Order: sequence, then structure tokens, then C-alpha cells
Amino acid sequence: MPALLSQGRYRRLVPPPPAGIFAPVSDASDPAAVPTRVWIDQDKCTGDGLCVQYAKEVFEFDVDGLAYVKDGTGDLQTSPAARVDVPAHLRLDVIDAALECPGNCIHVQRSSDGVEVAGPDAQTVRTVA
Repeated sequence: MPALLSQGRYRRLVPPPPAGIFAPVSDASDPAAVPTRVWIDQDKCTGDGLCVQYAKEVFEFDVDGLAYVKDGTGDLQTSPAARVDVPAHLRLDVIDAALECPGNCIHVQRSSDGVEVAGPDAQTVRTVA
């Protein structure tokens, strides 16, 4: 479950480094602070449309009633598991879409190493203030 931040935003919790190891000075634990990519598993998509409501610049329905991702030019990527870069100003919206997706089919990954920061394969914990 995701960690709730202010304004309904979520963040993946990262365990502290082992003793004697210093973490780099960055906000790498915040997926909105690092470049990300997103893809949809159409086999699990329910067609509810929450993703389109959260980030219509990134998600769109095709004629089959399923959601797909759009690239930076707005072209719909209909090949299975097509991945696109998430614009910086939409990262939180895309992460929220992945967390709220009823089909649990949206995968948000760090661009640098492919680690899933939101979606069915991300390790997250929900906290309430």
C-alpha cells in the first residue's frame, strides 16, 4: 500500500541503507523527483478510465475500450506493453493513476534502472497522518 503524502499524493518508501553506508544526497525515494516510464498491461485493464481522468496527456482509450499510453507527441502506443516517458509535471498524476487503478495494470518504473515505483510490482506501505 502506498505512503500517503500531503494533497493525496503517494511516495514509495525506501528502506534505510545498511549501517556504515551513507545514502547519496538526493530525493531518490520520491518517484516524482526522478525520471519515470509507464506502461499498461492491457490483459488486466478493466476500462474504467481513472487513468485518463488523472493524466489524459499520458493515457487514452483505443477502440477496444482499453487504456493505452501516449508518447510525447500524443501518439497512442498500441503495441503490447509499450513504454513511454512520463513528463515531469505529470509524474504524480501518473503515480496516482497507477495506485487507484481498479485493474492494477499500470506500471510506473524509474527510467534509470526499471525499478517499479507504483503499480502491482511496487513494494509500498500506506500510512495515515
